[in-house]
Amino acid sequence: MSQKVAFVTGGTGGIGTAICQSLVTSGYRVVAGYNSGGNHDKALAWQANQLEKGFKIGVAYGDVTDFDSCKICIQNVKEQINSHISILVNNAGITRDTQFKKMEKNQWDDVMSANLDSLFNITRLVINDMIDNRFGRIVNISSVNAQKGQFGQTNYSAAKSGIHGFTKALAHEVASKGITVNTVSPGYVLTPMVAKIAEDIQQKIISSIPVGRMGSIEEIGSAVSYLTGENSGYITGSNLAINGGQHMY
Repeated sequence: MSQKVAFVTGGTGGIGTAICQSLVTSGYRVVAGYNSGGNHDKALAWQANQLEKGFKIGVAYGDVTDFDSCKICIQNVKEQINSHISILVNNAGITRDTQFKKMEKNQWDDVMSANLDSLFNITRLVINDMIDNRFGRIVNISSVNAQKGQFGQTNYSAAKSGIHGFTKALAHEVASKGITVNTVSPGYVLTPMVAKIAEDIQQKIISSIPVGRMGSIEEIGSAVSYLTGENSGYITGSNLAINGGQHMY
């Protein structure tokens, strides 16, 4: 039986890396999507570093905000693996934080495009293969701030909230085809970027989290792996909140 193929957008970032590693450990053949401002050398260095750690992961460039770029990216993935994509993790996203009264139109548009339009651009290009093969696992990465809101993030919170609607509607459409669609909503996670924040600010964040710590990137990766597995087929249209109790509902 051939390995199932997983494609992770934003796969070379902090959470993306943990997701890719977890999926490799679960036995999938994994390709990480990247943009990195077109810095291909950075992506190749990441790939080499992962291989040194024992994780064989392909890489594929694409701008998730541009449908034509996504077409080329997905075609590249298929050529690399000589197969269709069975597992899709929509993880790519950006922030452009500012109070709404000061927010520029481009700050709104950029966040909407990268965090929400990207779901259409990538998922539309892989969903028909999943339907034809009567199997698929789609996991969309949202945020605790989609559920509780956050000062200075009207754009981000709105885009990430849209992911929930996308997940539930698409889950209805493809449930009978052997395809599940779910959302994972992380709270504060100790990514390499967050680890660089001043210690006093980190402690202020931690004080707002009932479990008394930030999440690990490995915890997010493990959750995604579960939702992509054979034994998760009865879970669809759901949101898994991983926020240490910061927001309960």
